[in-house]
Amino acid sequence: MRLFFDLTKSGIVVFVLVTGMAGYAMSQPLTADWNWVHFLTTMAALYFLSSGSFAINQAQEVHIDRGMPRTQGRPLPSKRVSEPQAWILGVGFVLIGAIAAILVNQTVFWLGIGTVFLYNVTYTLWWKRHWSFGAVPGAIPGATPVLIGYAAHQPFIAMPEPIYLFLLMFLWQMPHFWSLAIRFKEDYSLGGIPVLPVRIGTERTVFHMALYAFAYVATAAAAPFFTSAGWAYGLLTLPFAFVVIWQFLKFHRSVVEKHEKSRWLPFFLWTNFSILVFLAAPVVDRWARHAFLMYQVGVGE
Repeated sequence: MRLFFDLTKSGIVVFVLVTGMAGYAMSQPLTADWNWVHFLTTMAALYFLSSGSFAINQAQEVHIDRGMPRTQGRPLPSKRVSEPQAWILGVGFVLIGAIAAILVNQTVFWLGIGTVFLYNVTYTLWWKRHWSFGAVPGAIPGATPVLIGYAAHQPFIAMPEPIYLFLLMFLWQMPHFWSLAIRFKEDYSLGGIPVLPVRIGTERTVFHMALYAFAYVATAAAAPFFTSAGWAYGLLTLPFAFVVIWQFLKFHRSVVEKHEKSRWLPFFLWTNFSILVFLAAPVVDRWARHAFLMYQVGVGE
């Protein structure tokens, strides 16, 4: 089971499912009953599409992983899984995920297939290998799971709320990934991956991280303008927004003092924790206000 979890990157898959749940809960009609079959089918689509995509990715990058100390212990470089096995599992899971997605609706299906294509073809084979800013367009497939969850109820996603959720996920990924790239800059260099710290240096990378980190926090604070979130949202999110900026400033100072590896982890962890809070807060706010309204109606009767 550990080998399977490593091959399909189960830790990231869990995160994909959580973001998909947030989108699903935001689009669920408050007056409709919760349909468990519909919900589980949507989650199955996300699970199999993402797990299969990650298994394919490992088959595509086995030669790169062999050259990076951080990834040499993965299933394929360590020869515990063969490339054909990874391809069979990956393609099989993607097909199962596509079937589950079409059972939900056509929008979920096309978003899911489009995500796999963007991640395994355009990002893995081109953006990541040839462009130091590849993480920017590469953040698109990373942000679509929340749209897939939202589209399960609302196939028309060209609305402020799903666009906001997508933008929040999109902006979060650059400071998240580039802090990791700074920590493992030597590994990426050995693997021949032209990540931003390798190409332009750590200090200039931190400047770009600042642009996205502040845009990310500002977007989170603007949720009441784009979603149904109310005043309670601010109480839940503002402290975390403050901590993210505070941790970034401390990380920036460590870079200036040439001690960036000692401060990357707190910023990395707080950024990851904050996205979970920023996604969960409008969901909690929405459903809590609905429950309170139903309580008032019940008391009135």
